Amino acid sequence: MVHLQYRMEQDLIGKKEIPAEAYYGIHTARAAENFQVSGQRVHPELIKAMAVVKQAAAETNLAIGLLEPRVGSAIFQAAAEIAEGKLADQFIVDALQGGAGTSTNMNVNEVIANRAIEILGGTRGDYTLVHPVNHVNMSQSTNDVYPTALRIAAIRLLVHLSESCAALQGALQTKEAEFAGILKVGRTEMQDAVPITLGQEFSAWAEAISRDRWRLYKVEERLRQVNLGGTAVGTGLNAERKYIYSVIERLRALTGLGLARNENMVDGTQNADVFVEVSGLVKACAASLAKISADLRLLSSGPRAGLGEIRLPDLQAGSSIMPGKVNPVIPEMVTQVAYQAMAQDLAITLAVQGGQLELNAFLPLVAANLLPAMESLGNSMRIMADHCIRGIEAVPEKCGAHLHNSVGIITVILPHVGYDVASELAKKALKTGRPVREVILEAGLFTGEELDQLLRPEEVTRPGIAGKRKKK
Repeated sequence: MVHLQYRMEQDLIGKKEIPAEAYYGIHTARAAENFQVSGQRVHPELIKAMAVVKQAAAETNLAIGLLEPRVGSAIFQAAAEIAEGKLADQFIVDALQGGAGTSTNMNVNEVIANRAIEILGGTRGDYTLVHPVNHVNMSQSTNDVYPTALRIAAIRLLVHLSESCAALQGALQTKEAEFAGILKVGRTEMQDAVPITLGQEFSAWAEAISRDRWRLYKVEERLRQVNLGGTAVGTGLNAERKYIYSVIERLRALTGLGLARNENMVDGTQNADVFVEVSGLVKACAASLAKISADLRLLSSGPRAGLGEIRLPDLQAGSSIMPGKVNPVIPEMVTQVAYQAMAQDLAITLAVQGGQLELNAFLPLVAANLLPAMESLGNSMRIMADHCIRGIEAVPEKCGAHLHNSVGIITVILPHVGYDVASELAKKALKTGRPVREVILEAGLFTGEELDQLLRPEEVTRPGIAGKRKKK
């Protein structure tokens, strides 16, 4: 039987036992007890970003003489380790927490303090060496640290999301070229329409993802404005001017991001509308993905009793009772991720509008929805590109059969025979169930060769009237 050892810590509420081996302290322990809600931990990227903010603060406080060299150096080293992902198991507070993120900030402060104490040769919990608030949180408030870190985390995940868009766009464009010569029936409102190539369908999906990629790339500019140095309400109280003007430069150097001080730090502390903007663009990307996924499921349906115009890669058995069944699992997964991102956007919108006066108390809800949405959507696009799109095969015989059995191709001859004649031909084909081509030829309006010329892909899938283009 393992007997845990404890150390005693005290705060304004009273004393509390903390596991001796823990790097977190009493503030974290109380928050972990108070917020046993979702079981969802604070997103790792937010923890890493907060640690980088602590690095910049420690380096600045050290440079302007507010921290003793050995204390400042130990804090910087401890924060750097956490920024690399170390001690991740010590961040135990639930993502959904009261206090505008104070519990997360204190969790980070305490872990850094105790690791710094350890670096200096002391015992965890001996805050006479390094104090979580007096030293680690010097010149800061949760209210400028948390929003700044959330912006950094969002920018980093935007890069991941944009790169995922690029990968998916590239995969779709490869298929666009591969399927450029495969003519098929287009469909509007789920009904037969005029011809299109399979490549053109893929090109439209690629363009949609391209727009998403560009929008996400551009919105990073709004995330670069941070309120670090504004402290509690954006006025900079308890932060020296030298610190305020230097800390952003150090943070920029540490992150490699083009961060800038918010010109109105009261605005940067009060208002979180930028996260609604980012979330809205993530939602737009999710909508594109859900639509593409639905199209893929339709076009691959069957394979014998559906459209069956494309084949998705076989990835796993699709049924515990129906032998041979394979399901479109990747489009289904992507659709679910997209729907969840749309729902998360609503939570973010409500959280941002719920801010009051000088602070938004609901930023933890923003973080708990925005960062996972960005990460999941990016991951799903990578999987979609690698395990679905790249392996798609066309079924030309199905595409051809559906096209030539569709009344949609009668639209091609409309300019040559007029609407009334074309309508009668369509009506006859539908009533008798005969192939449209057979009905057209029977009417004696075109020879077989003439009809073949009219129905060439380059004739029916470009602007103009089929059969009447001038040859160069």
